[in-house]
Parts: sequence; structure tokens; C-alpha cells
Amino acid sequence: MMNGIHDLGGMHGMGPIAPPAQEPVFTHEWERRAFALFVPLFGAGCFNVDEFRHAIERMGPAEYLEGSYYEHWLHSFETLLVEKGYMTAAELDARIEQLKGVN
Repeated sequence: MMNGIHDLGGMHGMGPIAPPAQEPVFTHEWERRAFALFVPLFGAGCFNVDEFRHAIERMGPAEYLEGSYYEHWLHSFETLLVEKGYMTAAELDARIEQLKGVN
């Protein structure tokens, strides 16, 4: 099996991982909300843990490397909810545009 971009952990030459000593759990409020979405979506049967991880692993390499931890979660939610028919891509895009106007 070939490693994907998400399989960087433990690779030689990538340098040490040095998180800040006082790193917060959530850097932005939207991350807290993304975290909170997991339990109700999982509990409702929208996806299982393997599907959730696999959707993250299907991200494009550049998007994966540029995205934050919770951006990976959002990608997974969006991917799975559209693929499984809980919403359409057009509905998702419309809601994203609507939220852009809120800020």
C-alpha cells in the first residue's frame, strides 16, 4: 500500500514536532463548533469513524497540508454529507455564501 500525504507522522527528515507550551484546544470559535458537530452527526448515523477518516484521507495533498486540523474535519463533514445525500453541493455552497455575509 502506498502512503498518502496524511501519512507523514514518523517520517525521517520532517523535523521535530514542537507544539507551543500553552497551545489552546481551539484557536478560533468555529473550531469549537466543528468539534461539536461530530457527536450529533456520528450519532445520527451520517457516517462512521472509518468513513470520517477516509474522507480526510481523500483530500488533495495541497489542501491537506495547507489546512488546519479542524479544516480537515469540516472537509470530511462536507464530503460525507453531500456524498450520502444529506445535502447537495449547491445547498452547501449557498450556505457558505450566506455565512460569508455574516462576518
